[in-house]
Amino acid sequence: MSITDLIPAWKGHGRRRAVDEVERLRENETILLTALHAAGDDITVLQQKLAQARQFQAEAKLVVVCQQADIDDLTAERDALAEEVTGLKTKFGPQLAEEANANAITVPIAIRDTSKPEDQATAPIDVRPLWEARDAGLLDTTQPQHVPAWAVRD
Repeated sequence: MSITDLIPAWKGHGRRRAVDEVERLRENETILLTALHAAGDDITVLQQKLAQARQFQAEAKLVVVCQQADIDDLTAERDALAEEVTGLKTKFGPQLAEEANANAITVPIAIRDTSKPEDQATAPIDVRPLWEARDAGLLDTTQPQHVPAWAVRD
């Protein structure tokens, strides 16, 4: 940068202006080429990430296919075992019932001793709104049990 660049009146007229425009266009070209190369680098990075994502997707699809095959095998095995259990229940059902009846434990009916006060049967708790309890005479409204200290008058 020279002193003529700093003082506009010294730049000159006519052909000098064309030189300034060419210089400005070259600077713009440099900026655009730098941006183009940076964009190319960004595109390369994105293409690498896309290739990696596609590889992960292919691996995931393979895992899903293997898991689905395992599920199908286990489902078929479960169905076969369920049929076998049903057949064994029908075949050995009477024997199992006979064995259960032979080994049954009988317990006499228990009688609860309610002579102690703590063993007495409890009644349901009477829950009703305060105005109904007041009207039924269950509340002593003449002698309050607790009066806050700030409400006591001497």
